[in-house]
Amino acid sequence: MAFISKLGGTIAVVASTLSFQAAHAQKISTWDLIQETQTVRVGCINAEPWGFKDPSSGEWRGIGPGFGELVAAELQVKMECVETTWANAVAGLQANQYDLVAGLDATPQRALAVDFPAGALVYYAVAVLARKDLEADTWGALNSPDVKVAVPLGTSNDRALSKVLTEANFTRTASNPEAIATFASGRADVVGGSSMWLMMQNHALGDQGKVIIPKPVAAATAGVGIRKEADKQWRDWLSVSLEYFYWRGSMVKVYEDFLISRGIDPATAPGIRLVDIQ
Repeated sequence: MAFISKLGGTIAVVASTLSFQAAHAQKISTWDLIQETQTVRVGCINAEPWGFKDPSSGEWRGIGPGFGELVAAELQVKMECVETTWANAVAGLQANQYDLVAGLDATPQRALAVDFPAGALVYYAVAVLARKDLEADTWGALNSPDVKVAVPLGTSNDRALSKVLTEANFTRTASNPEAIATFASGRADVVGGSSMWLMMQNHALGDQGKVIIPKPVAAATAGVGIRKEADKQWRDWLSVSLEYFYWRGSMVKVYEDFLISRGIDPATAPGIRLVDIQ
């Protein structure tokens, strides 16, 4: 009984400490928390090229972790990846599980829940991964009841494709991998999404399909999501950093280094600057 009592007391102390730490983190600004802990926490998503967690080493690479490393280097602090998903990214920010998520599209609906620094992390084209025998050079060619489209439910690309492909037959999946699986199994003619993501997926499928950017080109931006808070120092500093990293070519280097690490020639991949996709 004494052992059980002592164990229960230890658990209570640990729980109390964790509760205190969480409450403390919520009370101070993100900027002050980073200075105090000397760590910037990045919500990392295992979806290439945004993030890739090496299953053998546990090491993270990709656009999100790469941006986090740039931020940490400028602040002279450590970078820590906290694994999450696109579906949980906003809720994780609100719960103070991490300090930023790189790769979130800034949409009016998301802006009701989280904040976005000014500036684009990367630009990308809305694209499709299509069957090799499918003519899909224009959105009009895809806008037919005979075309089966797979797209992850609730994503910004779901909304974008729904507006231009009003006649197409949609399958909305719960996750990105399910959308790709729907295409790979032949249950969809195309998968909609960002040109970069689809390029990585097609590479993983052994070039089973072809990535097409239908005309007219629809350009979009991926940004950085952060918590809403009264102190805007973190948001304002990131706004400056996004512009700096973009125009100095830092994000292009992060992207191209990741492609090379995955055996992809950057010259064959979609670009991430606006000038590359116009």
